[in-house]
Amino acid sequence: MIHVFIGTKAQYIKTAPLLRLMDARGVAYRLIDSGQHARISIGMRRELRVREPDLVLGGSADVSSIPAALAWSARLAAKLWSGRRLRRDIFAGEGGVCVVHGDTPSTLLATLMARRAGLTVAHLEAGLRSHHLLHPFPEEIIRIITMRLAGILFAPDQTAEQNLASLRVRGAVVPLPANTSLEAVRDALGAPPAPGTGPAIVTMHRVENLHSRARVAGFVRLAVRLAKEYRVRFVMHEPTINALAKHRDDLEAAGVETTELAAYPAFVRMVAEAPLVVTDGGSIQEECAVLGVPTLLWRARTERPDGLGENVVLSGYDPGVVDAFLADPQAYRRPPRGWDAAPSEVILDALLTL
Repeated sequence: MIHVFIGTKAQYIKTAPLLRLMDARGVAYRLIDSGQHARISIGMRRELRVREPDLVLGGSADVSSIPAALAWSARLAAKLWSGRRLRRDIFAGEGGVCVVHGDTPSTLLATLMARRAGLTVAHLEAGLRSHHLLHPFPEEIIRIITMRLAGILFAPDQTAEQNLASLRVRGAVVPLPANTSLEAVRDALGAPPAPGTGPAIVTMHRVENLHSRARVAGFVRLAVRLAKEYRVRFVMHEPTINALAKHRDDLEAAGVETTELAAYPAFVRMVAEAPLVVTDGGSIQEECAVLGVPTLLWRARTERPDGLGENVVLSGYDPGVVDAFLADPQAYRRPPRGWDAAPSEVILDALLTL
């Protein structure tokens, strides 16, 4: 049996092309939701045309704070003590392969549960590295553990392949023609819309930014600065709304539009139509790289090579880098790339062979 074990918004988006392909081919699989983004996942399945899961773990609320994350992790980690019960209760008594994605707590717990139950782990988006254990934390550590334990690793690009070779992973490495995020963008848009016709898009949600007053304040100043030249739409995750409570008046006074998370197809269209994007999101970096949108990363480092040196600029929080980008963002505009790649077909063929 193929078990697909996911639980966050990004994981649903990037795994949906594979799930829809399995449905189209009539391939049997079990879908397990970790409950990390329990409330959001309900809407994501509807938006992405993904069927209901066979099993949902955790509670009914999203894990959106550190205390909630610790409690949720502890509840699921408690199930690890018995491999026999895990195989019966989580994997319905079936062996086979467990597909996990990325570098979230859901990824780690799914990997540990699958291994404890005697299943082979297949890691989507394997090989990404920042080469710094604490940046981002805990994602870099989760990636390394998952890659060490996986039996098959799907590398989305040549850099990822090289990283896996350097790690000397024991699992089989399968190169992909692109990341599945490309298919997600293509499925959401159909065809790229006219660029630069919408507002500039800004987003910030990473822990290393939200827990730094200086970085939050710097990002707000940047959004206010952008609003002097562009229409600006600030798309906020739930943790971001809480972190920016003291800055809402400044944003409103500058004319920055603030909005909660949009449905994925609508958000991708916003990004595709934006004159520029400022973000700290890894998935958004990938989407912007596919679409060629000028993008400034509000991060010290990134594990993703997507778009770097082309349409994506890593700020490193350096005012000089920010100034250079804003002096002429359209110099970084690139045409959409890799539009016809089909990584999910490569993934499914490999899983069926396994």
